[in-house]
Amino acid sequence: MKSFGGKVAAITGASSGMGRTLALSLARRGCHLAVSDVNELGLAETAKLAATQGVKVTSKKVDVSKREEVYAWADDVVRDHGRCNLIFNNAGVAHSATIEGIEYADFEWIVGINFWGVVYGTKAFLPHLRASGEGHVVNTSSLFGLVSVPGQSTYNATKFAVRGFTESLREELEVTNAPVSATCVHPGGIKTNIARSARMDPSLKDLGVKDLEASRRQFEKMFKVTAEDAAEIILSGVERNARRVLVGRDAQALDALQRLLPASYQRVVVAAAKRQLSKVAQRAEKAAKPSS
Repeated sequence: MKSFGGKVAAITGASSGMGRTLALSLARRGCHLAVSDVNELGLAETAKLAATQGVKVTSKKVDVSKREEVYAWADDVVRDHGRCNLIFNNAGVAHSATIEGIEYADFEWIVGINFWGVVYGTKAFLPHLRASGEGHVVNTSSLFGLVSVPGQSTYNATKFAVRGFTESLREELEVTNAPVSATCVHPGGIKTNIARSARMDPSLKDLGVKDLEASRRQFEKMFKVTAEDAAEIILSGVERNARRVLVGRDAQALDALQRLLPASYQRVVVAAAKRQLSKVAQRAEKAAKPSS
């Protein structure tokens, strides 16, 4: 897809962050939009901002973990716009916990949005993308779809799944010479509210995370890439028909580490985690000593 002008793009998770900036970047390129989210207030603001670019914008509240809602939305998009050329399966949530501590309800929640949301979005829109004669599926994985880290087992599981699903999809589309392609996006630390809204389980204390909110704030400080820059990188990747788009230097660095040390990169991660545990233990010991 060399140009977005005159095309129709559907975007999930469009009420804020990367979903909103993707919508605005596409609108500036003359792309018509169908946006969705569960946050209706934020979604309305995105639609209002995008419409100022003179493109047609429709919006709908959609829970991507509900298959029937995603399929109904896909039908609405084609009815309202006449076709659909792109689906950005961008909606996602975060959850931190140990495997022993994770509750099944939380595991099912994150899988429902991060993985099944991508599956439903892909399968619901794919026939419409084929019918358009020029289509593209853009699925958001993560830096944590490339490497695993302690405390992120559920998030890792969903994002690795998105990666495998999308890579297989791309291969099938090429084997069948379909008029549709697929790109898997791996953002690193993007300045959005995903960390702020992430669920954090008390079981993280077993990994040395004693203050969950302080840890959240510290994690957010590592986010360097703006959502606006991330959107431009992603759209450039779609224009190049890239199989994989890495967003941010952290994603690039850890992708290189995983390629260099495909299995033993885990030792590097474990060593870093143990150093962190040691520092936490030392601080706790120092704080427990009576002052002279």
